[in-house]
Amino acid sequence: MVKPIKNNTHYESALNRIYALMQKNLKADSSESDELEVLSVLVKNYENIHFPMEKPHPLEAIQFRLEQMQMDDAELSEILGHRSRKSEILSGKRKLSLAMIRRLNKKLNIPADVLIQAY
Repeated sequence: MVKPIKNNTHYESALNRIYALMQKNLKADSSESDELEVLSVLVKNYENIHFPMEKPHPLEAIQFRLEQMQMDDAELSEILGHRSRKSEILSGKRKLSLAMIRRLNKKLNIPADVLIQAY
């Protein structure tokens, strides 16, 4: 029976069970696949509360995403407007505008809440 995760012992137990379930070739809609899904939600909730992760710096998020998508500086310049604007943004001399944030969110799939942070 799946129980709420209330402490680190429960958390470790849930992680071990998730690992064991992931080693199996589970069939969709089986009781074990349902258990895996529920445990995953419980673990994620516990981690969000007890091990919160800071959002990345907006400029680091942009650079990371560019690398991930194998995009070059010219493509970023197109998203931000002009080549000089890209340099000003990445050097920290200019802040992202709302229009830039919207384009970065749409084209690079960077969450807006990461991009709107003060820096």
